[in-house]
Amino acid sequence: MIDDEGNNHGVVATSKALIMAEDKGLDLVIVSPNQAPPVAKILDYGKYRYEVEKRAKESKKKQHTVDIKEVKVRYKIDVNDYNVKINSIKKFIAKGNKVKVVVMLRGREMQHSHLAYDLANRFLTDLEGEKMTVEKKPSMDGRNVVTILAP
Repeated sequence: MIDDEGNNHGVVATSKALIMAEDKGLDLVIVSPNQAPPVAKILDYGKYRYEVEKRAKESKKKQHTVDIKEVKVRYKIDVNDYNVKINSIKKFIAKGNKVKVVVMLRGREMQHSHLAYDLANRFLTDLEGEKMTVEKKPSMDGRNVVTILAP
């Protein structure tokens, strides 16, 4: 048992520990029940619970969820539009998000799927200097050529 000042009292009977906690106007809380013998501490339970919740909220705040951002293009993309898409992909990767590049094909454009593959590979070569990995190489997914990039 550990008292409110942090002093270790060793193994103490539960009844004696409860009396000690009651004398100080505090609660007896089992801190780690899986140990043999379980560790109990004399403290203010409301304050203890508040601090535990505060720590949990703080650790949750520091977490970053990885989103998959999607960049859709056609294989007949203009140079300026291509540069804008490259810059947005760089931004997404810098923020730690995955990027799914989709080269869309419509109707008779399916006959020119090799041009869509060329465009997807051009994205990969132009982004080579960035700190990223190719999670999925360009491949056909229905009527689209898809590649996935991860930071």
